[in-house]
Amino acid sequence: MDVAYVCEWEKRPKSNHCPSIPLVCAWSCRNLIAFTTDLKNEEDEKDLSHMIHIIDTEHPWDVYSINSGHTEIISCLEWDQSGSRLLSADGDGQIKCWGMTEHLVNSWECTMGSAVEGDPIVALSWLHNGVKLALHVEKSGSTNFGEKFSRVKFSPSLTLFGGKPMEGWLAVTVSGLVTVSLLKPSGALLTASESLCRLRGRVALADIAFTSGGNIVVAAADGSSSSPVQFFKVCVSVVNEKCRIDTELLPSLFMRLTIDAVRREKYPAVTHLKFLTRENSEQVLLCASSQMGSIVECWSLRKEGLPVNNIFQHRSPVVGEKQPTILKWRILSATNDLDRVSAIALPKLPISISNTDLKVASDTKFCPGLGLALAFHDGSIQILHRLSLHTMGVFYGPASCGPSQRVGEESAIKRQRGPGPAAHFKALQFSWTSLALVGIDNHGKLHMIRVSPSMGQMLDMNTLLRHLLFLLEYCMVTGYDWWDVLLHVQPGMVHNLVEKLHEEYMRQNQALQQVLSTRIVAVKASLCKLSSATAARACDFHAKLLLIAISSTLKSLLRPHLLNTPDKTPGDRLAEICAKNTDTDIDKVMINLKTEEFVLDASTLQSLQQLIQWVGDFVLYLLANLPNQGSMVRPGFGFLRDGPSLGLLREMMVVIRIWGLLKPGCLPIYTATSDNQDSMFLLFRLLTKLWLCVRDEGHPQEPDEPLIDECCLLPSQLLVPTLDWLPINDGIICKLQGKHPLRLQFGKPHSLPGLGPGPPSQVEVFSRTPGSQRMDHLRCLHMGVCPTEDSKACTRYEAPPIRLPILSFSLFTAFCFLFCLSVHQLCSFCASLGQRSSSM
Repeated sequence: MDVAYVCEWEKRPKSNHCPSIPLVCAWSCRNLIAFTTDLKNEEDEKDLSHMIHIIDTEHPWDVYSINSGHTEIISCLEWDQSGSRLLSADGDGQIKCWGMTEHLVNSWECTMGSAVEGDPIVALSWLHNGVKLALHVEKSGSTNFGEKFSRVKFSPSLTLFGGKPMEGWLAVTVSGLVTVSLLKPSGALLTASESLCRLRGRVALADIAFTSGGNIVVAAADGSSSSPVQFFKVCVSVVNEKCRIDTELLPSLFMRLTIDAVRREKYPAVTHLKFLTRENSEQVLLCASSQMGSIVECWSLRKEGLPVNNIFQHRSPVVGEKQPTILKWRILSATNDLDRVSAIALPKLPISISNTDLKVASDTKFCPGLGLALAFHDGSIQILHRLSLHTMGVFYGPASCGPSQRVGEESAIKRQRGPGPAAHFKALQFSWTSLALVGIDNHGKLHMIRVSPSMGQMLDMNTLLRHLLFLLEYCMVTGYDWWDVLLHVQPGMVHNLVEKLHEEYMRQNQALQQVLSTRIVAVKASLCKLSSATAARACDFHAKLLLIAISSTLKSLLRPHLLNTPDKTPGDRLAEICAKNTDTDIDKVMINLKTEEFVLDASTLQSLQQLIQWVGDFVLYLLANLPNQGSMVRPGFGFLRDGPSLGLLREMMVVIRIWGLLKPGCLPIYTATSDNQDSMFLLFRLLTKLWLCVRDEGHPQEPDEPLIDECCLLPSQLLVPTLDWLPINDGIICKLQGKHPLRLQFGKPHSLPGLGPGPPSQVEVFSRTPGSQRMDHLRCLHMGVCPTEDSKACTRYEAPPIRLPILSFSLFTAFCFLFCLSVHQLCSFCASLGQRSSSM
């Protein structure tokens, strides 16, 4: 383990973050991190503002701080399954649900909430939506994604008519009350509360898990290591528009240390209670502590045979009779005496932990998801095996910010400690692939820590590539963000990863390929951006994403002429006719289409002119650079051999030609040397010839000499535009290949200068000069050198962003919006992009 970067707050003379306040943090599947701090009022130190901070891991300095309005300390933070909504709960029983404003990561608002007045919340969770994916390490070599990542039969916590999962959340209070809030389809909130048991008692610690049958299990403890840890089954239902909660007591357990009087006195308090995973209620982790140290125990719920009295031993068994069984908690493992534990992080990767899977993981040295993290008050972190609790890795504290030591190299006792209390982590969270760990220390600093997929074991390059490829495929299938996987990708790995990822993708069935078509392009773009040798390919992948978005948007505007149309849409018929018709004359191809399906009003066509102009400029750029195809570093090289993309461009040229007959003002504008030259006719003819050479992916042909000669003459016939290829590299992932941690500051954009001597990094290869034009890639508009208004920007690695540093979702998400927009919605969306959306 080693630190990737540290982000700290600006030092303030009067108002500061309170180090004594407990902190909580949560990491979403979109790689957004939410954490809390408390600020003292400059005039009245007793007046505290309970803040929630949300950052994007790619731009940690762009923090969005919310004055939550909670009147007490925030005790819980929970992201929903999509990573776009956040729950917060406090010590006064208030629960608030936060959602994005206009899909902006740097703009949040409280959309709804519930309350149990005066009853502090100790556990909080969203209801399960019934979606569970199992990751099979033993089948990582399989060519079928369905075998590597299988859908597990899992029932939602509550369903609506037709089996649709109902949204909502569940919380446990300190007085032993369980409260449920359900979000009805109408938008109304349905709430109910019920006691966990008849005799309500103090609940100092609690956690929530789900069963495959749709039930909820709550674990609760009163904070004393001598008291039992109780478990309750909670069933939620809706009867006559009212929420009903039924509870049932399950088998309890006593910590093993209670049988030892010395240890029972040494560790009097239970400080941490966690289910190993939210989707497994049969394994629980307990930590008992004192001021001097801690001890951790792992327990498992097992079904055992019920002993039978001797009187019934000689009775002849009845046919089909089964031996009676009972559920009983058994201890799996326990640690020796440890330093005092300050925080615990559990893995989110859904690997199976059966004996077979554990053996395969040991043989393949695939460790993500096997370890849990313990943070100690001396500032160190240990990764322990989630079942055996043996040490897998050690990190020696936020103060050093240096590379971690391997197990056994140096004891924490032998390290020199500085004067005063050591900085330590008060909140700890794993990423969704368990390859990164975020810690918030007692000064409010955020530490991003890499976690090796081999946990310090020596791996050959092929094995490491296989592990990273496996996790990238998992992110593609689930739709999760893969930023934490990129932390471990070195520039020399990029080419092999891209090629292997493409090979695995091509082995999937056609339906799955269609689902993952844009995701794999986005993954390839983010990988290629990490190396200067593949930066040109990153440009191609970014352009391909934009081409797919524009194509889907334009095709969605086509409408069938007759209501009783066959199953093929106008867009499907357009693609089929253009694929069969190899004529180089665009007008002859256009004749075969039903032009009445392309009829749109003039205002709509004019609003699409910027997108149409980009298609025209892009075709001209590609053809003009065909004679230079031998240069691999030039952007656009990948398109010259990409038959499907060239075919897509042909389709767009045909659509644009038809629309030009309805509204000549929507046609792309070319600067030609001859007034009577038909530029679109010329470009379509050359594009078709190039497409015919490469449309057979198995046996592509080299362009003939006449085609290359004609393309050489293009710059003398038409003015070739300069395309703004690569988005601004203002993120941090490209600077994290080294082992030296970066020091950042919240609220101050980081320029990311080059680290150390050597050739320019990949960030500078295609960077723009300070005085260059800013480009709005979503609307395909030039914004000038100094835009006067803030705009939405896509700041993730797969997004061609606007040059203004305002956080938003990846372009992949933006494309999904474009696909579904109607004509008027599209115009409104494009117009709103130029408006001021938020201020930092």
